[in-house]
Amino acid sequence: MFVRCCLILLLCLGLNACALFHNRDPLTISVIGIDPLPGQDLELRMAVKIRVQNPNEAPVDFNGIALNLEVNDQPLAAGVSDQRGHIGRYDEAMLVVPVSITAFAFLRQAYGLSRVESLQGLPYVLRGKLAGGPLGTVRFTDKGKLDLPGPTQAGW
Repeated sequence: MFVRCCLILLLCLGLNACALFHNRDPLTISVIGIDPLPGQDLELRMAVKIRVQNPNEAPVDFNGIALNLEVNDQPLAAGVSDQRGHIGRYDEAMLVVPVSITAFAFLRQAYGLSRVESLQGLPYVLRGKLAGGPLGTVRFTDKGKLDLPGPTQAGW
């Protein structure tokens, strides 16, 4: 009888614990800019600016961010930052994350771009996470198309 009561109590506590996990809509992430940074040796550096929109009732507190950028289905850049922040309920914030491009990733991209007809409409995928503790980490993905500038024509 004691074991049965303990099992029922554990079941009730388990169901109650599930109610603590809120259903969240995914964060809306947009890449709004990429600026060059000083690099070192064979490494290129860029500052990726992203806009993060929180369409949820609960605010998002974070204490770190990580990004991975793929262009044309190939890994290009990765970066991390230990910045802290707060994105309120139904609010947005702009974050800047420095990313690195290794020489190998750059050569792989150059080879891949030599096989495409145009630099317009290259697919990109930005994956990342906002760290917020054991249960507060929020992962996100943004997909789109890049339009890279082509060679300029004389007389324009």
